[in-house]
Amino acid sequence: MAEVVKMPKMSDTMTEGVLAKWHKKVGDKVKSGDVLAEVETDKATMDFESFQDGTLLYIGVDEGKAVPVDAVIAVLGKEGEDYKAALEGASAVSSSSTGSSNETAEKPAEEKKPETAAATATATPQVDISKIPATVIRMPLLSDTMTEGVIQKWNFKVGDKVKSDDSLADVETDKATMEVVGYEAGTLLYIGVKEGEAAPVNGIIAIVGKEGTDITPLLQDGASAPAGAPAPAAAPKEEASATPSETATTTSTSADDSRVKASPLARKIAKDKGINLNDVKGTADGGRIVKKDIEGFTPSQVAAASSTQPAQSTAPATAPAAKGAPKPIPQYIGTEKYTDKTVTQMRKTITRRLSESFLIPHFYLTLSIDMDQAIAARNKMNEVAPVKISFNDIVLKACAVALKQHPAVNSSWMGDFIRTNEHVNIGVAVAVEDGLLVPVVRFADGKSLSAISAEVKDFAQRAKAKKLQPSDWEGSTFTISNLGMFGVDEFTAIINPPDACILAVSGIQQVPVVKNGAVVPGNVMKVTLTCDHRVVDGATGSAFLQTLKSLLEEPVRLLV
Repeated sequence: MAEVVKMPKMSDTMTEGVLAKWHKKVGDKVKSGDVLAEVETDKATMDFESFQDGTLLYIGVDEGKAVPVDAVIAVLGKEGEDYKAALEGASAVSSSSTGSSNETAEKPAEEKKPETAAATATATPQVDISKIPATVIRMPLLSDTMTEGVIQKWNFKVGDKVKSDDSLADVETDKATMEVVGYEAGTLLYIGVKEGEAAPVNGIIAIVGKEGTDITPLLQDGASAPAGAPAPAAAPKEEASATPSETATTTSTSADDSRVKASPLARKIAKDKGINLNDVKGTADGGRIVKKDIEGFTPSQVAAASSTQPAQSTAPATAPAAKGAPKPIPQYIGTEKYTDKTVTQMRKTITRRLSESFLIPHFYLTLSIDMDQAIAARNKMNEVAPVKISFNDIVLKACAVALKQHPAVNSSWMGDFIRTNEHVNIGVAVAVEDGLLVPVVRFADGKSLSAISAEVKDFAQRAKAKKLQPSDWEGSTFTISNLGMFGVDEFTAIINPPDACILAVSGIQQVPVVKNGAVVPGNVMKVTLTCDHRVVDGATGSAFLQTLKSLLEEPVRLLV
């Protein structure tokens, strides 16, 4: 008997899933345990396995389309079996629980009224599309906050042969520049997004398949890509539209460097500086050009800078002013200039996240901490530590210990409930060229100062090289933002949702303090705790800061 297959609930917060890829097509034999499809949830892309044997009789959802949990996505049964009854039963259940809006998506094409030939054609696109020897490549979801990606560079052009492990393009997300692999072998038949342009997640960016294949039905089926003839790759004359800052330096040749082996970051820096990669010698494996090669490169020919003469007055000399007359005011003639810079994906996300954060009712608590003993303890520890321990590492460890004693501060606002986290994952704000990244030190309360120091240094290096992965910046329960190295006396930080608090750490200042009734030199650091008043009250936040203060003023307590 035919059985319907429904969209499973793969996470506690999942309400719908996107059919990222079908691994079977109509008519294929399926065994229990076989992977039917890849389903993209709100957390990750996961394999969906079949729980029964049979033949795949019906596919009700196209790749790239989203459907709610428990919606019918396929039917399994015996070969040649009539599956209409199973679909009708599922449609009846669906209509009673989710409304009639889902009925059309769950009924097979044969049940729809053949009003016109066009309606019949659009009702059964799945069978035709599955027989086309070509695969649609869509913009992947490369981070949890990504909504669109910018094609920085196409590594192939239409007509090129590609392998399944080839990097088709470099894509700039809101977090980093990453490579997109097509996972299909064949000929690049279509490029739908030019270099420098953005495409939404799941939007069609390319099609790979058998040479000469008619891909029009695939484009008509994909709402995010226009139908028609394949679009050529981006025009190579990008320099013509570059801003003045992008054309400040010229290179010795204008030859196309699109096929030169280079990392995405190196290619971006070279483009910003106007350096042609053909002129650069790569030092990485196989002659691949990396960031240090670009930064250390000196062009053999530099365009002569146009010499500008100071503006001089050409007005004829006038007769001496009469005695007592006011002296003329010297006039300076200048040129108004400005440079427009395209907003990066990272900056767009920072803007969106900060705008959301300002909906949170913030309040701030500031405390001064005597760092004399912390300075002495750090000097002693660095005499024996395998890696150099910073004050930020000590603050991070002290926060982790204090959070275990004040779990209310280690909480998250989840809308309908407050989640108190038993684990301590501390996000560390790291400044990068385009904005800010917050990699997470997981289970910080259980790690030594040396382990924390090594992990933070690794995060900082990979963040600046745009090598962090989504797993590195997800899952924080508390955040620290430290501007002490810039000599900042005091500042406030904006909460990083869904964390309830963020700690702003300022520099250590040498100031006069009163000890034992005498004014003596002291080392004081100010910290400001920003709290989400929906989760943390003033007394709760103050108690946390008092614990943090006692730990930093007596660092030996961190070892207990």
